[in-house]
Amino acid sequence: MGVFTCRTARARGVRGWITPWLAALLAVATSHALAQDPTRLTLMVSGTAKMIYLPATLAQRLGYFRDEGLDVELLSQPAGVDAESELLTGFAQGVVGFYDHTIDLQAKGKEVRAIVVFSQVPGEAEVVSTRLPATVQSMRDLRGRTLGVTGLGASTSFLTRYLMVQQGLSAGDYTMLPVGAERSFVTALRNGRIDAGMTTDPTVSRLLHGGEARVLLDLRTLESTRAALGGSYPAACLYLQTAWLEAHPDIAAKLARAFVRTLHYLHTHGAEDIAARMPPEFRRDHPELYTRALAAALPTFSTDGRMPDDGPPTVLRVLAASNANARDKHIDLSRTYTNRFVDQVRERR
Repeated sequence: MGVFTCRTARARGVRGWITPWLAALLAVATSHALAQDPTRLTLMVSGTAKMIYLPATLAQRLGYFRDEGLDVELLSQPAGVDAESELLTGFAQGVVGFYDHTIDLQAKGKEVRAIVVFSQVPGEAEVVSTRLPATVQSMRDLRGRTLGVTGLGASTSFLTRYLMVQQGLSAGDYTMLPVGAERSFVTALRNGRIDAGMTTDPTVSRLLHGGEARVLLDLRTLESTRAALGGSYPAACLYLQTAWLEAHPDIAAKLARAFVRTLHYLHTHGAEDIAARMPPEFRRDHPELYTRALAAALPTFSTDGRMPDDGPPTVLRVLAASNANARDKHIDLSRTYTNRFVDQVRERR
């Protein structure tokens, strides 16, 4: 039976006190144990409460992993760059995170591949504190400001750098500060550690509702994403190490079926029904606000999990603006994703 958890103890707390050699030993032991039973999986989610990654929790809550004979544990790691580290050590078998990490990792000589794409937009927004003057109307007006991102090397940092470059600003024209997500992001904005920052729903909606921030640039719809980034931007997805994928195609197919089934559920049920399936802590003190944000987000989720044709080149272009490896090395985009497994699901229907 699948286990839902949004804890970070195994990914953070334990690693905070064990020695490097013991961490390596545990990773090997975990990998060995899972190798004996490949249906037992750990998936790192780059923030389980983030609405862009909702399909991971929903699949768990609906029992779709269990229906495929999989015992899946979801662990939350708010920064995508940290989640990918857990994948590379063998601690996790997959990551629910941003597709851009597959390109970034290939530039570093690591091979991972996205097998299910959840959406064609980042689902992020650049929000600015309402303490800032009304004259701050564009990313260019953030010159000299401190901008919050989930983590350095996280997708929020890639997007922020690209958007600032588009305004003719270099890294020295502003400060980028890693502040995490959700409560830690809100706290950083509230106490003035950051002037603005990139985050997701439901955090965006809560900040707007509380009058603490306003949206400067919105990447939560396909129209606004194309206007800002020049094309669709496949973001939230499931990606796996290529070597593991090739060794366990049957397990990958089961994961793909569970997620495509979940995407279908998102497009055939209302926001209230879906919100009711989420853990109570996700809705916190504003259940109506959460449901409204979810209703607005539902159209952005993919119906079939396929990679859009114009997506990978757009992501590579964005990444190359701030990543020398992605800019200077040859990137074979065909090795960063595959539609093979989601197409198999479609063929079976």
